[in-house]
Parts: sequence; structure tokens; C-alpha cells
Amino acid sequence: MAKIAFIIGTRAELIKTFPVMLELQKQNIDYWFIHTGQHNLGNLCEQFGIKKPDFVLTKEPTKATTKFFQSYTKISVWNLEVITKIKFLLNRLKGLKYVLYHGDTASTMNAAIASSKLLNPFKKYKNIHLEAGLRSGNLFEPFPEEISRIIADHFSDILFAVSKRSKKNLQKYEKKKQIIVTGNTIIDAALIAYKLAKKKKLKKLAKHYALVSVHRDENLKSKSRLTSIVEIITSVPIDVYWTLHDNTKKYLIKYRLWKKIKKSKNVHVVKHMCYIDFIYHLSNANLLLTDGGSIQEESLIFKKPCVILRKFTERQEGLATGINFLTKLDIDYSKNIILKILSGFKIPKFKNPYGKLGVSKKIVRLLR
Repeated sequence: MAKIAFIIGTRAELIKTFPVMLELQKQNIDYWFIHTGQHNLGNLCEQFGIKKPDFVLTKEPTKATTKFFQSYTKISVWNLEVITKIKFLLNRLKGLKYVLYHGDTASTMNAAIASSKLLNPFKKYKNIHLEAGLRSGNLFEPFPEEISRIIADHFSDILFAVSKRSKKNLQKYEKKKQIIVTGNTIIDAALIAYKLAKKKKLKKLAKHYALVSVHRDENLKSKSRLTSIVEIITSVPIDVYWTLHDNTKKYLIKYRLWKKIKKSKNVHVVKHMCYIDFIYHLSNANLLLTDGGSIQEESLIFKKPCVILRKFTERQEGLATGINFLTKLDIDYSKNIILKILSGFKIPKFKNPYGKLGVSKKIVRLLR
């Protein structure tokens, strides 16, 4: 009988959680997989060798329905619906011992609230936040992820912190909680994906290139910020491959920046890749430019210099390694760092603050 339930909403959550599910399957330990429906998961389960969701709480969105999440009123209604459905579903799962959820999305926050003592005062199971304790120190950067993380940590019984720094962050406000440093499951996920990519025998994008990903709301909804980002990206003197999100393209067109990108000889816009392909190309890049979170962690795994196109980062552990650079969107600083990296920059020796391969085994051992 299953005693563990995973609540997953987005592709990013599944990517970081599938190694734990895979480890449970290897040890013949059954689990429930609950999908909130926030993202369409596509064929990720098949790619990673895990079972498909046992429960889907809301209709999975398609490209045509993603506009649903652009309305705060509709998001609030969806949140309430998901919290209610999670609460009543968990009460139906007999023998439930642990409820796990990952990261900083709306689904993460909803899972923490729905499985908390506040809504289930007599519950017998424990709810656990994977990737707990990351903090940027600014409630609005990234927004709403920083708020989601704080809420998820507050409503959880057990906190699996990704680093010593994240444990210290948690101890400031969650002193009575059980806090355990596990490391970050992204290490297992990225290395599994890399092995799968090698089997596909993919070709490198170019001999020397930079890989770009930009999608943060606080950047997209600011013309001045996005203008600075485009200025930085188009200044890179080697081939640039930009994995473009649909929403990013929309704002580039809106602010009349799209023509500048198309005119750039070095910038090549490519379609959004599957995770396995993306990791392969990331591992072969000379340079990464991003406003994302996970890429900062992946850069440490493959020892790739990462220029962070943000003013704040919750992955502050990476800044101390000497290969992650927080630009604060300063154009001159960014250009200088890029030139420095491409001019014989030597990767300094560092210990990955998020741990090493085997984080998922450690988590399963803790659960057992």
C-alpha cells in the first residue's frame, strides 16, 4: 500500500521531483502521483520512466488556455479549487504517511496549505517541502515565487533544505520545524537527463556558443529591463542560441525589440527544447545567460559560467562559487563579465553547495 503522495503542478516541479519517484520505483515502494493540472506535462513521465499521474485535479492547460492564468481573479478561483480538491483527496488516501511537494509555484503553495494542520488539525501524515529555504530577500523578485516559498515553508511540517545557507534562512523564522539539509534533487535530474541525451547522439549547436533563456515576469513586464537584457544579449561576440518562450516573444514584439534581435548576426532564436536536449546543449555551452532559477543550479553541475539577468537571486549559494554573476541588469558590468569569461576565463575550484549525485537516494532513505 502506498504511503507517500507527491503533488506536482508544473513541468519544472516534475523535472526536479522525478528522480525521487524513480528511486522509489527502483526500491519497489509505491506512491501516489497527484497532478494539479497547472501545466500540461506532455510526455515527461514517459521520458523519465515514471508512472503517469494517479489523479489530475483540474483540466491540463493547452497553449490556448494558458491565458487563464493571466487573470488574477481566475488564478485565485483556481487556487481555491485546487486547495479544496487536495484536502479532500488526501483524506481519502488510506495509510498516507507523507505528502511531498516541490519548489515555489502556485501548486506548491496550494499543496502546502491544503495538507497543513490549519486545514487538517487531526491529520496523521506529515507534509514536506522539497527545495525549502531559498530566499532572494525581496518579496517581489522573483514574484510571486518568493512569496510562494515563504508560504510553503510556513505551512509544512518538515523542510528539506537544499543547502546550509537555506537551512540558516529557515531557522530565522521556522525554529520549531524539523529542518534537514538534503541537497538539491536538480543534481540527480540533470545528470540523468545528460545520460539520456548522450544516447540520443545529439549534435552541438556550434563550436563556441552562449545559451540564453529569459522568461521572468518582472523582466518581461518592464520595457526598460527587457531593453537592457536585449542590449546585453546582442553584445555577446560568439553565437547565441536563445530558447525563446512564447510569452517572451510577445513582449519583445510589444516593446519593438524583436527587430533588433532578428537583425543580430550572432543571435539565433530556437524553439523551446525538451529538458533532455536543453541539458545537453547547456553542458556544451561556453556561457549561459538567464533570468531563470534552475539554470543557475545546473551551471554549477556542469561548471559553466552563468550571467544572471536579474537584480536579485534566491540561488545566492552560487554567487560564492565564482562562476555565477549577478548583473543587476547593469549593461556595462554585464558586457565586461561576458568578455572576461570568453577571454581565457579559468573555472575556479569549488564545492557544489547543493550537494552531489545521490540526493534522491538520501531523501528516500529519510522517508523510509
